[in-house]
Amino acid sequence: MLLLVGLAVAGLALVPLGYVLATTAELGPKEATDFLWRPRIGELLWNTVRLLVAGVVASTVLGVAGAWVVERTDVPGRGWWHGVLCAPLAVPAFVNGYGWVSTTHAVQSYGGAVMVVTLSYFPLVYLPTVAALRRLDPAVEEVATSLGRSGWSVFLRVTLPAVSPAVLGGALLVGLHLLAEYGALALLNYPTLTTAVLQQYATVFNGPEATLLALVLVSFCLLLLGIEAVLRGHRRRARVGSGTSGEPVRIPLGRYRWPVVAALTGVAVWALGVPLGALVRWLLRGSTTGIEVGELVQASATTLVLAFAGGVAATLVAVPVVWLAVRHRGLITTAIERSVYTASAMPGIVIALALVTVSIRVVQPLYQTVVVLLVGYTILFLPRAVVSVRSTFELVPPGLEDVARNLGCTGPQVARRVTLPLVLPGLTAATALVALAVATELTATLLLAPTGTDTLATQFWSQASSIAYGAAAPYALALVLLSVPSTWLLGSLSLRSGK
Repeated sequence: MLLLVGLAVAGLALVPLGYVLATTAELGPKEATDFLWRPRIGELLWNTVRLLVAGVVASTVLGVAGAWVVERTDVPGRGWWHGVLCAPLAVPAFVNGYGWVSTTHAVQSYGGAVMVVTLSYFPLVYLPTVAALRRLDPAVEEVATSLGRSGWSVFLRVTLPAVSPAVLGGALLVGLHLLAEYGALALLNYPTLTTAVLQQYATVFNGPEATLLALVLVSFCLLLLGIEAVLRGHRRRARVGSGTSGEPVRIPLGRYRWPVVAALTGVAVWALGVPLGALVRWLLRGSTTGIEVGELVQASATTLVLAFAGGVAATLVAVPVVWLAVRHRGLITTAIERSVYTASAMPGIVIALALVTVSIRVVQPLYQTVVVLLVGYTILFLPRAVVSVRSTFELVPPGLEDVARNLGCTGPQVARRVTLPLVLPGLTAATALVALAVATELTATLLLAPTGTDTLATQFWSQASSIAYGAAAPYALALVLLSVPSTWLLGSLSLRSGK
């Protein structure tokens, strides 16, 4: 039964890929080859590759370094810095881009694009790394230190390998987000394959050529999945107990204390100060500012409802996929888990067009309904839920479930009494993480939302894309404020995960 559910989820997740393949097939081999060999496509490919590599590496380095400083050093105000490093999750990438572009157009470059996406997405690496460091038995590092290893050597040879699954999961999410990022890159005027897909649809209405570009994005997604799978390996990491109790030995920063504090302050100013300062500035003096309170309240309420519903839906769908991948490892279950990632590399408009086509041809009564919109959110953000749930589920010892079965519990009773309480933090984190993504989703919402349904993201974009920065500011600020509770919850759960 569980396998059938997993296959159904995989089938749903692969609907956009099927649409892309079917639409691309309308092009002949020669026509497809000629299109891909254009100099412009080569330029877009190069822009995408170098942004992907630099963005993932920079986000990973910043996320891991921040987590290590907070959890393993004597930096003053560790709790404060933890909150600061989580906070950029509450500022969507396109709002971050809006803040920087409205401050200086110098960021409309490759360096500016790397900076903005890194500042927006490094918390996706920071949060799981903090959680993994909290759960890591401090005795392991203490033994290595007692054997004469330096702090740097202990980090590279002991700590980093132990938390590598969390780091890899976060880096994978960053890469998938960069492949599908549109709003921030459009504002930064940095063309990639994703921005080209939307431009192709908007200007020449050429579906086959646009989906051919989306197929290239899917190939990048498969490459990322392969790299992550190879680096992760197959070693089981579950254990019974939490190791020795007590706090890990804090590494004294010594003369580096204040340079580290200065670096953390710089990250806070760059990731939070500039975009939030730009929002406040445009609210106070923007000539185009005109707050329609009714529209703002309605958009906020719609965003909240859709975010909660989308978060719950994606998390529920992720559970059977993760259960199969962790407890019943094999080619089929691995294929099921990997299949959910393919759609996340595609721009939201491709997912939306696939669902529009299917709903019109197969389930016409569902066309232009909230149901199709929620399905779109689930397909888009299922990888976020899967990564979050899996990182917790892998740490649940299978032996506990075996003992419960030997004591006479049925499968559902084992899941309810043993497994669920242990993975509940991961489920909560997955819901919050997806809710954040749903609240800030733009392109799929524009196409799938029922007529008259506006979210804060769509209202913001309609103003910001017209360079009406003042009119866009209230919606952006409301979006940030609504994202704060989910961000706070994620930060709190990462600290509790090791207790």
